[in-house]
Amino acid sequence: MTAMNFRRARLLKAGIMGSGPVVYWMSRDQRTSENWALIFCQDIAIKNGLPLSVIFCLVPEFLGASRRHYSFMLEGLREVERKLDEMNINFFLLNGSPESEIPGFIDEHRASLLVADFSPLRISLNWKKEVAKQISIPFYEVDAHNIVPCWLSSNKQEYAARTFRPKIYRLLPEFLDEIPVLHRNSVCFEENSDNRWDAAEIYRTSTDEKRSAIRHIAPGEDAAKRRLRSFIQEKLSLYEKERNDPSKDGQSGLSPYLHFGHISAQRVALDVLASMKEPGSFLEELVVRKELSDNFCYYNSNYDSRLGFPDWSRKSLDEHQRDLREYIYTTEDLEKARTHDQLWNAAEREMTILGKMHGYMRMYWAKKILEWTESPAEALNAAIYLNDRYEIDGRDPNGYTSIAWSIGGVHDRAFKERPIFGKIRYMSYKGMRSKFDVQGYIEHVSRLEQISET
Repeated sequence: MTAMNFRRARLLKAGIMGSGPVVYWMSRDQRTSENWALIFCQDIAIKNGLPLSVIFCLVPEFLGASRRHYSFMLEGLREVERKLDEMNINFFLLNGSPESEIPGFIDEHRASLLVADFSPLRISLNWKKEVAKQISIPFYEVDAHNIVPCWLSSNKQEYAARTFRPKIYRLLPEFLDEIPVLHRNSVCFEENSDNRWDAAEIYRTSTDEKRSAIRHIAPGEDAAKRRLRSFIQEKLSLYEKERNDPSKDGQSGLSPYLHFGHISAQRVALDVLASMKEPGSFLEELVVRKELSDNFCYYNSNYDSRLGFPDWSRKSLDEHQRDLREYIYTTEDLEKARTHDQLWNAAEREMTILGKMHGYMRMYWAKKILEWTESPAEALNAAIYLNDRYEIDGRDPNGYTSIAWSIGGVHDRAFKERPIFGKIRYMSYKGMRSKFDVQGYIEHVSRLEQISET
């Protein structure tokens, strides 16, 4: 069995161990296999002869999450419960605010120790601070999402991928190791979890959006593993050539699974490296860009505000805020894809129908929102609202960072000055036409829309 590198864990609060179970507060990494936080918990449980329990706190109205997100997540969590039951590990589905539900659970069950997985988002950081204030047992955090723990890859917000890349690659040999297998727990927690899944169903039906559940993406860790195998066998060899072409299905399709933690990025990297020794741009996206997004959100609490933009871009955007705009659209216009640009409309419709947008299109999509709204702040708010409402992988560091790059120049450099954009990198319809079959992409989305309405 491969030993865990304990630098993946850090102590958030010291305390005295209780007599009850080791508790894993699952949040960002919703899987049983190849989950460093769960492995860390089991190691402590085995050494101390203790039972192990997993809790998940179902939070209402989480960062604009809608029916499609709750539906996808709840199906994945049902699979987590089944798999944990096979491992003699209880799973408890809590309902409400973590600040009240988790300390209450710890007190009621006299938990010995609490372990959380890592997220750089403000809401998660604040939850942990509040929980820590109310408990007296040891409280640890394990980065089960990134290959290199976020707090070790860099101790500051990185300026760009070029400054972050050498740091992450220097640490990969230490952290890109094989992942231990979770064992069946020998000590069982006597308490019956008896989860109220019927009560959780309200989150599936509480919104009135027309396009809700995403039927073409099966949730859960088994589905994630199938998607990874399919990508490696059928698409990986063409990834370098086709990844930036929205008219081709050249991307991995793993982003929803990585977002919900249904699969480990480390497993993806290991399997890709085993099948292609020089995967190039795929590892750049999976490791450097993905973990750079966590770095940005962790070290910049204004990741979803124009205050998080670099000084040069804020100054430049402010100087051009009053520039004349040929088109002005409301958030409702954008949400309903009512613009003059058929390419942009197709990207918006693809997102509302499929719950995803091609990464290259998302850059164009966000930059046009900057061009068609009255201020950079309004553009940022509209882009985040739409992204988080419709993208399955919304409410994620990747999304916030991509939008901040597109609108605010985060991780980018200054370009030739132009109206509205100032020194922010510009993208045009003409430029997109030179890179891929724009009309083919628009027609493809139209066919998807027709199918979805039948």
